Amino acid sequence: MPLNTSITIASSSSSRHNFRSGKGKRVRKDRYVDDPEEEAGLLGREEYAEEFEVEEDAGPTPRLPTPMLHKTPRSPPKDTSRTIPFRPPEKLRSRFPPNIVRNQKYNAFTFLPIVFYEQFKFFFNLYFLLVALSQFIPALKIGYIVTYIAPLAFVLFVTMGKEAYDDYKRHLRDREANSQKYLILEPPMEDSSVLSREDAYLHTRSVPSSSLRVGDLIHLEKNQRVPADLVLLRTSDASGTCFIRTDQLDGETDWKLRVAVPECQKLEEAALIRLDAEIYADSPIKDIHSFVGTFTLHHPPPGRGSDEVGPSVSPLTVENVLWANTVLAAGSAVGFVVYTGPETRAVMNTSHPETKVGLLDLEINNLAKILCAVTFALSIVLVALNGFRGPWYIYVFRFLILFSSIIPISLRVNLDMGKTVYAQQIMNDNEIPNTIVRTSTLPEELGRIEYLLSDKTGTLTQNEMEMKKLHMGTMSYGFDSMDEVAHQLAVAFGAGEQAHARQGSLSTGAQMAMRGRRDMSSRVRDVVVSLALCHNVTPVTNDDGTMTYQASSPDEVAIVTWTQSIGLTLVFRDRTRIDLQTPSGTRISFDVLDIFPFTSESKRMGIVVRDRQTGEITFLQKGADVVMARIVQRNDWLEEETANMAREGLRTLVMARKRLGPQLYQDFKARYHEASVRLEGRNEAMAAVVSEFLEHDMELLGLTGVEDKLQDDVKSTLELLRNAGIKIWMLTGDKIETARCIAISTKLVARNQYIHEIAKLKTSDQVRDQLEFLQSKLDCCLVIDGESLQLCLNLFKNEFIEIATKLSAVVACRCSPTQKADVARLIRKHTKKRVCCIGDGGNDVSMIQAADVGVGIVGKEGKQASLAADFSVTQFSHLTKLLLWHGRNSYRRSAKLAQFVIHRGLIISIMQAVFSAIFYFAPIALYQGWLMVGYATVYTMAPVFSLVLDRDVNEDLALLYPELYKELTKGRALSYKTFFQWLMISLYQGAAIMIMSLVLFENEFLHIVSISFTALILNELIMVALEITTWHVYMVVSEIATLFLYVISIAFLPEYFDTSFVVSLVFAWKLAVLVTISALPLYFIKLIHSRIAPAASSKLL
Repeated sequence: MPLNTSITIASSSSSRHNFRSGKGKRVRKDRYVDDPEEEAGLLGREEYAEEFEVEEDAGPTPRLPTPMLHKTPRSPPKDTSRTIPFRPPEKLRSRFPPNIVRNQKYNAFTFLPIVFYEQFKFFFNLYFLLVALSQFIPALKIGYIVTYIAPLAFVLFVTMGKEAYDDYKRHLRDREANSQKYLILEPPMEDSSVLSREDAYLHTRSVPSSSLRVGDLIHLEKNQRVPADLVLLRTSDASGTCFIRTDQLDGETDWKLRVAVPECQKLEEAALIRLDAEIYADSPIKDIHSFVGTFTLHHPPPGRGSDEVGPSVSPLTVENVLWANTVLAAGSAVGFVVYTGPETRAVMNTSHPETKVGLLDLEINNLAKILCAVTFALSIVLVALNGFRGPWYIYVFRFLILFSSIIPISLRVNLDMGKTVYAQQIMNDNEIPNTIVRTSTLPEELGRIEYLLSDKTGTLTQNEMEMKKLHMGTMSYGFDSMDEVAHQLAVAFGAGEQAHARQGSLSTGAQMAMRGRRDMSSRVRDVVVSLALCHNVTPVTNDDGTMTYQASSPDEVAIVTWTQSIGLTLVFRDRTRIDLQTPSGTRISFDVLDIFPFTSESKRMGIVVRDRQTGEITFLQKGADVVMARIVQRNDWLEEETANMAREGLRTLVMARKRLGPQLYQDFKARYHEASVRLEGRNEAMAAVVSEFLEHDMELLGLTGVEDKLQDDVKSTLELLRNAGIKIWMLTGDKIETARCIAISTKLVARNQYIHEIAKLKTSDQVRDQLEFLQSKLDCCLVIDGESLQLCLNLFKNEFIEIATKLSAVVACRCSPTQKADVARLIRKHTKKRVCCIGDGGNDVSMIQAADVGVGIVGKEGKQASLAADFSVTQFSHLTKLLLWHGRNSYRRSAKLAQFVIHRGLIISIMQAVFSAIFYFAPIALYQGWLMVGYATVYTMAPVFSLVLDRDVNEDLALLYPELYKELTKGRALSYKTFFQWLMISLYQGAAIMIMSLVLFENEFLHIVSISFTALILNELIMVALEITTWHVYMVVSEIATLFLYVISIAFLPEYFDTSFVVSLVFAWKLAVLVTISALPLYFIKLIHSRIAPAASSKLL
């Protein structure tokens, strides 16, 4: 509706003049702000703007505060807006960043420092480093130096290798993206005065994506990815429109229509490069739904019969722009580069991934600090008991090193190997095929998830729409009775005319019945024709001759596909005409006089058409029931039927029409034009005219119900996860109505649960009222739009998140990618609980990276989310097995393994302490050399590590009783309580073995070593057996093989074992007494505990 161009051009040119004279910012700001309140920026600091599809005549968009990217000399600070002429000078171009994609974490210089920092910021590793370094001081040297350095070096090399490999893969992906070739148009040689159409291609040059600069003209072909943010100048389609796929940017799979700058569309491609014109673009911001700019043509090209003098200015909106990372879906196009590299919307909406660390690793790090304090205290006590004699501070350090096995380096090795085993189990699970573990450090996190943040489109739904119901008041057609609709339509369009003629002689009763049927068929025709006309769908012919429909809303495509299936086909559509093909094969044509596009405020779209055969003008409108109910004539069925369809999870649209006389339409047109050229309150004035003339007393034709197909098993998956104590949030870029339907159909909302909608909040009082209401009704489901969410977060961040995290379900609509990530971070920060995010599109990457655990689905929207995620799955329903089985097992096993490895180190240190205390507090090693090395490796490693195969319940029970998962989230498997229990066990066993050894052998040191060490090894093997819930063949083998290995090694270590003594009967009975005293009491305690307070899982067995 280009009714407002004259006034816009005038105001734009004046603003350009002022901009040149240094006052432009103010004028420009005024020009784009309808409402001073809006300009003041209720949305606060966040670069956030309303996320609506922009109307064709809605040039005005509020300017928003943006972050400073870099300074330009002639502008005030914090301003990176730009005015770029065609063929800009090199100096101007060099101000803007290069168009390079870079996702790498490290470069050659930062790799070692960053990796070392990431490793040694853990107290755990730092402690080992210090112990290993201390062995270079002769006075502190105890045993072989290699026993201290080798394990640490091994852990570091494995980590560095993994990080280097991951970063190299990122580098290869970047290099591929940066080296994609694009055609840029070059200015022709000076002497070529006349340009022909063919000439256009003589002056193109192929350059890699990374060499593109601001001001370049790029020629794009079908299916080419857009390399930078471009203003669309010209398309191969005569109407100046093209379709783009934006799935990697906003997650929606439908195609979007973009419009070329009208002045450039009129020109040949080759003439574009010679234009004397410039483009103004606002500072880059994150919001992908808004763009403010102008196109200024100083001198129209000669010979075009133009009598215009001076510059003409036309506004540019988001409809004229192709964002980077979108794909040209059809035809070819020429674009003008306005933003490159880090200033593109796509890059501004992606956050750099942080290194993720599991909660279990942090907890173990804290335990290591406690153990270090225990070690230090023990050393001081032993030196103090000796009266601080001699060089006591050296003795303190020697004791510290003697007791260093309290914090075992093998713990890191064991846990890392355990994580690898869990990752392999997940990837080899046949029930969740093609699952990939990309971050192998996080499997235990899957067992402690309390919040699940999910995307909607493509994650919960397949984004495949299907028309399921048509209700017309007296008649309702379900999915299985659509052939009846097709029959009625065929009758109405004259396929049954002859039949009527033959039956003229029938009795009056039959005639009446016949008339009733004809009446029915004409009603069907009215509603079907209206549905086939009232939309924004364009038929696109593919290369193979087939036709597909494209529109920005998949609902509309579903409805038009349905009209085609019952015989009325949309065959042609441009901005002025629509052609339909009837069931009998004839074509009917309509002129499009006006279109009122769908916006999220109006919730309806209208179209005025004129039938070319009869000249009859009709206003057709379809929209949400809430707004249409007051526009259509009174009826008694609409409200009830809409509620019925909504309960089934169908998306409803009400179809209505109004016939317009020629005079009425002329009056409307004049008033509408008058409103469209107003400077103040233009949009409100235009809407008022439409409602005065058209939107009242409309004839209600029917109600449609469209189903958005859900992914397989979504309902049962969500139910299981809810029973497992996981709170589920749905964050989507879609409309409120759609999201609400999906929340109901996926059973995210319980059957009679109240749904509270919050939308269009503008003031802090409104926000406060809503929060107070929610506080009193915590059992409801909250549905909130992006704009209100942002306002809540800006004004009452803590209050909002505190209330929202208590609700059973939250649905946030119209969310930008950055908002999704912010919500994830907020929940993490506020609740300190584990958050899992799942999504399938490029718009979910930020959210996935901000979560504790990110899960990506390999979907229709490409692999971007799957590549950025920690775990990649092929279906939403696979989440059940991933969390409730693999996650639960990984966490339980790692917790048990960690505590056992700590126990293994503690017990030998307690024995060392008892030994030193009895032998005059001398810092002398009880076990040296091979015994110390063998103890942590060959003699106990296999049985202890076999704990990673333990399980308390089988798979079916874990999925049948999701409540078992809820227990784990409390973190009781590894807590200070369990840690101190193990501390006491170690203290008792270490002291018992050592004191009993000394009681039984007070004369021979070698005998003390051999009997105490053998008792220690046997004790550990028995302890492992006591810890196992479900035996695995590997566990049995490892226990027997380790014992066998130990017995054989005694013969080869004469310096530690007196062979003649070891094979004697005395050794055997004394060993039996020692092991019985250390292990039997624990067996009885465990038995009594399992009777008095059994574990939840044991009750199910």
